[in-house]
Amino acid sequence: MKRTVAALLTAATVTSLAACSLDSQTQSDDTVTVVIGYQSKTINTVTAGTLLKAKGFLEKRLDDLTKSSDVKYDVQWQDYDTGAPITAQMVAEKIDIGSMGDYPLLINGSKTQANERARTELVSITGYSPTGALNMVVVPPDSPARSITDLKGQKVSASVGSAGHGTLVRALDNAGIDPKTGVEVLNQQPQVGASALESGQAQALSQFVAWPGLLVFQDKAKLLYDGAEGDYPTFHGVVVRRDYAGQHPEVLDAFLQAQLDATEFLNDNPLESAKLVADGSGLPQEVVYLYNGPGGTSFDTTLKPSLIEAFKGDVPYLKSIGDFADLDVNGFVNPDPIQKAFADRGQDYDAALQSTTNPSALRGQDPVCNAPVTDAKLAGELWIDGRDATQPSANPDCLLRAIREATAAGDTIRAAYVPDTEFGTRWFADKSTWVRDGQRHLPFDTAAGAGRYTAAHPGATIVDYQQALAGAV
Repeated sequence: MKRTVAALLTAATVTSLAACSLDSQTQSDDTVTVVIGYQSKTINTVTAGTLLKAKGFLEKRLDDLTKSSDVKYDVQWQDYDTGAPITAQMVAEKIDIGSMGDYPLLINGSKTQANERARTELVSITGYSPTGALNMVVVPPDSPARSITDLKGQKVSASVGSAGHGTLVRALDNAGIDPKTGVEVLNQQPQVGASALESGQAQALSQFVAWPGLLVFQDKAKLLYDGAEGDYPTFHGVVVRRDYAGQHPEVLDAFLQAQLDATEFLNDNPLESAKLVADGSGLPQEVVYLYNGPGGTSFDTTLKPSLIEAFKGDVPYLKSIGDFADLDVNGFVNPDPIQKAFADRGQDYDAALQSTTNPSALRGQDPVCNAPVTDAKLAGELWIDGRDATQPSANPDCLLRAIREATAAGDTIRAAYVPDTEFGTRWFADKSTWVRDGQRHLPFDTAAGAGRYTAAHPGATIVDYQQALAGAV
């Protein structure tokens, strides 16, 4: 596996060097080039990537600088499937600013620190989950596996060095399975892994968003393991080459201001944002909205202490997959630029830093149960085709009633979302495992979760989705 990671980074570097002929520092005496590495399909980075690009916030900020300085700025966007090639490009000094998940960020900091011109620092967060719900493990729809322990001795597809692979390693370790010998990891890009799962080459796939949700939405997989079961924070963030930031501090400031613009836009306009991200990534809008909608990923740029402490706890992962240099996390994390961006906007960074609530939450009045939507742990959301807005539901039974009534009225349901009863992870209602406990119906995103509940609650029974729809009162 160590040789695989080294080969992956080397191959990515060679490819990147061949593909990029411009020096990323300056294009001419009066034009400054900034090269942005992003992952269009990693939708927890959209405020520093797909959505940011679609809205043109960075270009607008830089245009304002041009008006006052006559210096022109050329923004170049480079799209990748994972964080590894972005890191390779930054090592080669060909990407200036990049975004990726927590485990790839570790590798980024470790690989770039030997060269002062390539050396990077973590300057902001894009999205995070306090429980680790951003990464998941899925299996084929007919798989007999019910928990992570059932993968022992099996082939699991993962992009080695990615956030999805890091979650697999942690999940196996928590289950008492040696990550190095307990499973055979097939080091594959997400698309390749999805094909391997469908063909039977792999018995499971561990990936970052949006791949688990996409495969489940397409009925090509079912959820086996929710990263929230590990109850360990995961996040995605932004890195910049220190040398570039030192030469062009105004570009980094403009980028972070633009990221704040995109973050505010997403939290204020989640449905419109999902459409823009879907258009830019090729992902179904329903899948994008699963993660980018209210109650999904927490889009918050601040470098929270809880995330940084979790990041430090991830450092041993470097040693487990390759010969990487130790990373001083405290020296890698630099909150000064994002603090300045907040101050320039007249916003309170410390207040945002201390907040642990998701900036985007379901609100409004449930029209079916005629009740206000107040509890995020229960609130669901119905998306009816042809409508400009979604419909909130106060609790799972109200959502089931809303789906039943809409279907009876001849409406087409695009998607319905509901929080998992055990961990609160936002998931598809029709892909959930439902439990009837008295008059209540409780959704679980995994069969294992439903099993844990019924084992602890005598009288509670597992029902299928249609039974849940029919029984909701």
